[in-house]
Amino acid sequence: MNAQRVRADANALLDVLADGGVAIAPLDVAYAILAATTQGVRRIFDAKQRSYEKPSGMFGNFAMSRQLHVMAKEKHAMVREMVEAVGLPFSVVAPFREAHPVLQNVDPFVLQSSSKAGTLDMLLNAGHLHDVIAHESWEREMPVFGSSANLSLSGSKYRLEDIDDVVRAAADIAFDYGLSQYANHQGRSSTIVDFRDFSVIRVGVRFDALRRAFKDRFGVTLRT
Repeated sequence: MNAQRVRADANALLDVLADGGVAIAPLDVAYAILAATTQGVRRIFDAKQRSYEKPSGMFGNFAMSRQLHVMAKEKHAMVREMVEAVGLPFSVVAPFREAHPVLQNVDPFVLQSSSKAGTLDMLLNAGHLHDVIAHESWEREMPVFGSSANLSLSGSKYRLEDIDDVVRAAADIAFDYGLSQYANHQGRSSTIVDFRDFSVIRVGVRFDALRRAFKDRFGVTLRT
C-alpha cells in the first residue's frame, strides 16, 4: 500500500473523528469502526448493539503503551520485543495513567466506555494504516477508540462489503483496502492479553504463534 495514500487516509479519518464522526478502517486483523468523541462512541455502540460492559480498545503503539500503561519495566520490554521482533498483532490490557495529559483531552464518557476496572485495552501491530492512525492521533493529542466493524458477537468482517448495513451506515467515512491480511473462518480479530497475569481475554489471529513467542522469548505461559 502506498505510504502517501495511507497517511492521507489516516488524516482524513482523524479529521472526521475530530468533528464527532465515526470511521471504518481496514486493519490487518479485521475492519474496525472507531471514534474519538462521546457522540461517535454512542453511535458505534448503538449500531453494533454492543453492551457498554464490553469496552472499546485504543489504537496504539509501543511508545504510547509505555507512556500510558502502568507496568514493570520488564513487561514494557516484553511489549517492545513483541512489537519490534515478533511483529504480530495483539492487544495489551493493563492499568493505566488516567491523569496523563493526552487522556485529559478525552471525554469522560469515552474513557469510561473504553476502560474497565482501571485497565486500558490498547491494540498494537494491526497494520500500516493502524500504525499511522495511532501515531497521528497521538500527535494531535486525540486518542481514538474502536472495535470490530460488526454486529456484536457476530464475528469480525474482513471485507468492507461484508460489514452489516446498519454498522456501515453509522460511519461517516470508510476505506476499502480489500481483504484483511489475517482473514479467517473463525471470525477472529486480535488476541487480547491481560498483562497483569498473562491471562487471555480473547483468543485471536495467529494465537499459536503469539503463545510460542511469549513462551520461547520470556518463559511466559499465556493463560487461556
